[in-house]
Amino acid sequence: MQLRPNQRLKLDDTDDKLFYAYPRFVTHVDEGFIQQLTDLYRDRLKPNTRIFDMMSSWVSHLPEEMQFDHVEGHGLNGEELARNARLNHYFVQNLNENPQLPLPDEDFDAVLNCVSVQYMQYPEAVFSEIYRILKPGGVAIISFSNRMFFEKAIQAWREASEAQRVELVKAYFASVPGFTTAEVIAHKSTLPNLLQWLGAAGGDPFYAVIAYRS
Repeated sequence: MQLRPNQRLKLDDTDDKLFYAYPRFVTHVDEGFIQQLTDLYRDRLKPNTRIFDMMSSWVSHLPEEMQFDHVEGHGLNGEELARNARLNHYFVQNLNENPQLPLPDEDFDAVLNCVSVQYMQYPEAVFSEIYRILKPGGVAIISFSNRMFFEKAIQAWREASEAQRVELVKAYFASVPGFTTAEVIAHKSTLPNLLQWLGAAGGDPFYAVIAYRS
């Protein structure tokens, strides 16, 4: 799988670091989505392991009762990452400029990405890096809803239906030899589209695509 050049395009092609230059201390999905994500983490993550929270912000949605050996954070706004109490360390890097992570091979038990996969212009390279830094048997959990900064999402994502976006993330995993067949968790919203976009409680659909390093 490889995206075509036009599928990588964003409506706003200015430097991403400018767009994320000021902190946004808000959550970009509703409480129902967050609870489902935290429950998923509780089920799939193991305590006392090493976690990489990719494209993170001021919250990681990890279960409060679970302790980890190390949680490494990454994002584009240092103020947001500094506010995140679950991170032991973090770094700022634009993956659309440089997808290579400054992290050792086979160093993490889990890689998490919450509501950010839609902004990757070179997902094939990023998912190769996810595979590289995962330990054998390690898990990658990519979660998303239907919300986004529309002008910063790539064309392939903007023009896709929700079901097609799931298939897109599955294809990202499939593009890297060595990942298991991706598993999908999908809880579609039952609210009308208008109420979803107005932010009505329980309106955000929940999608997670999960794969393991063989």
